[in-house]
Amino acid sequence: MWIVRQGSSLVRRPWAAVQTAALALSIALPLAAHAVVPAPAEVKPGSGSFSVDSSVVLRVPSRDRDAAAAAHYLAQLWNRTNGLTLPVRAGAAQAGSATIEFRRHSGFRPEAYGIEVTPRRITVSATASAGLFYGAVTLWQLLPAGPKSGTIAAQSISDEPRYPWRGLMLDSARHFQSPAFVRSMIDWMAWHKLNVLHWHLTDDQGWRLEIRKYPRLTSVGAWRIPAATPGTPNPKPYGGYYTQQQVRDIVAFAAARHVQIVPEIDMPGHAQAAIAAYPELGAIDSHPILPVSPNWGIHSHLFNLEPDTFEFLQNMLDEVMQLFPSRYVHIGGDEAVKEEWIVSAAVQARARQLRLSDANALQTYFTQKISAHLSAKGRRAVGWDEILQPGLAADAVVMSWHGASAAHAAAIGGNDAVLAPDPGLYLDHRQSPLATEPPGRIAIISLKNVYDFEPHDAELSEAQQRHILGLQADLWTEHMQSGGRVEWMALPRAAALAEVGWSPPQRSWPDFLKRLVPMFERYRAFGINYADSVFGIDPRFALEAGAIRVTLSNLPELKDAAEASIRYTLDGREPDAASTLYAQPLDLPPGTEIRAATFFGSEQASRTWVSRLDAHTGWRRTSHQLELCGNGLPLLLEPSAAAAPDAPFAVDIMNPCWIYRGADLSRGARITAAVVALPFNYELGADAAKIRVGDARSADGELEVHIDGCETPAVTLPLAPAAMRDGVTVLPAEKLPVLAGRHDLCLRFARPRLDPMWTLDWAEIGE
Repeated sequence: MWIVRQGSSLVRRPWAAVQTAALALSIALPLAAHAVVPAPAEVKPGSGSFSVDSSVVLRVPSRDRDAAAAAHYLAQLWNRTNGLTLPVRAGAAQAGSATIEFRRHSGFRPEAYGIEVTPRRITVSATASAGLFYGAVTLWQLLPAGPKSGTIAAQSISDEPRYPWRGLMLDSARHFQSPAFVRSMIDWMAWHKLNVLHWHLTDDQGWRLEIRKYPRLTSVGAWRIPAATPGTPNPKPYGGYYTQQQVRDIVAFAAARHVQIVPEIDMPGHAQAAIAAYPELGAIDSHPILPVSPNWGIHSHLFNLEPDTFEFLQNMLDEVMQLFPSRYVHIGGDEAVKEEWIVSAAVQARARQLRLSDANALQTYFTQKISAHLSAKGRRAVGWDEILQPGLAADAVVMSWHGASAAHAAAIGGNDAVLAPDPGLYLDHRQSPLATEPPGRIAIISLKNVYDFEPHDAELSEAQQRHILGLQADLWTEHMQSGGRVEWMALPRAAALAEVGWSPPQRSWPDFLKRLVPMFERYRAFGINYADSVFGIDPRFALEAGAIRVTLSNLPELKDAAEASIRYTLDGREPDAASTLYAQPLDLPPGTEIRAATFFGSEQASRTWVSRLDAHTGWRRTSHQLELCGNGLPLLLEPSAAAAPDAPFAVDIMNPCWIYRGADLSRGARITAAVVALPFNYELGADAAKIRVGDARSADGELEVHIDGCETPAVTLPLAPAAMRDGVTVLPAEKLPVLAGRHDLCLRFARPRLDPMWTLDWAEIGE
């Protein structure tokens, strides 16, 4: 769901409706000499311009399949964003004709290219097929999206990437995406010159890849029973998997766009789905039958170290390598909780046989054995930075997620490394404080945070620097239930990542924002549900002498963008560049509808924000507007699919508690609250015991309202009306004490047990 604030209420809209609204947004773009993302390494202006219309012919050398592929891809892109239909022809151009020529030229590195634009001809030159392709992508972006014709300013471009590994990680284990979505993602990765799709295919919550030798990996391991609140009848299995033919098709699609797919098969941990399918693989001696897990967090189940298990894993990896031609195979290696190995008699016997007394040494042995199998097949193992232990194979690649220190250590030790640090490049974080953000981790990793990430490590020597292959951002999908949400969380942050990985280090944030606006137009042409958060509007409401004071602002990331402004209307019309410029708070009567949008120069940069002011405006505060009492494990969550449509809720699952600041209790106020029960499906280990439960006064619990502190006497709102119900329930209002002045209220739940977890949708203080 995508949320539009109207007054103090939330309007729930399905993603499809949001995408339709986004496509309906029309932005007229000016001609731009340079609106390319990522920014090319070198651009030199020329004189005049080249007109692109239906008379232009794309020319390629005879029998050059790569040049033809690049030209056809350019034609497809311009057809989609500009409505142009241009022919691709082999052979020399006719004298005097308007021609775009693709040609081979020696001296370019594998992904490098050059573009020469003159008034009568455009030439795209490269040595390798990837360079021809990226030249086509850049040329596509030089023509503004829109009508069937336009001009490209005369210029010379010389371009090549800063790093060879520029990637995104897609987690298909937690939530399954359709093959069509994966192909779409590969397409928009290619537009940004991102060249590695790290495909996370197995985890505790699902096994997504068909392995013909071991069919139970998908018949059992690809399906789970979702977590649900108590009383939810017969939840249906959730899951899916990719057939080998679908994978071959996706790999071929990616290769045509110069995207390498690196599969990840997690081991020895994150293995519960595989062990559910084949219990004999597990490290518990009794081999209990486990379910595929519906819970998020770090699980404790590991593969054992028996010869039969290694034979299973090697046979499975042989099929993986038949499907994925990439030189790299990711074997996970992260978050392997060792307790099962420590208590297992069979594992300990194996450890004694191997003369290994330390559980970490057992994982090193495991990694060495799997890496050696891959090396024997001409492949290189990639693992999360937990694999960085003495004895790591020289050809293994370390993916550094605990900050950048592991990449530094790997490079010094002679291993290649990829930067993928948490939290800086973890895109399951929301990207702004706006209420329009979908579920995910509540800490903010903004577009500017990604853009400001610097992969260069000045402490490394030049030889050591060459071991830093590049960087990638990670899309962990625990809270991304649809492709639309993946797009929102990825874009435009993936565009910022692309510029960090491709362009020279002297980057310009204001210039990037300027180039991002025309990129949004291209996203809309392809129906992509991108986030406009960086240009979004943050509203505030207050009651002022019978009127509602509306304060609008942009995010701090726009403070250096002088071209950014907010324009609004009060008559129901869509705002445009001629609408009233917002300059100061507005005092408006209830019933007013205000529409506002952020403009970048004369172009609309954000979707239109709409609010109809009503009797609740100024009184009601959502969980986003309330303060969390703590910062244990804060998330944006949503109810079960059966209860949709509903908005995500801001909650700290370690301490579901909120602060309502400055409540006026001087005239006999009443409190009303909307609450929802969510399943507690989190693997927290011993930390679960730290969560406050067992303090309820009744069978279902209460919402406690404390005044000026969380330990003062409480007014209670019984939860019985909301028990055993999906979705949001408005509890009956309760009177608050009459007290002079304004007071801070602490709202927290008293509950008999951990599951379900109660959370607030909103609280309202009214007379």
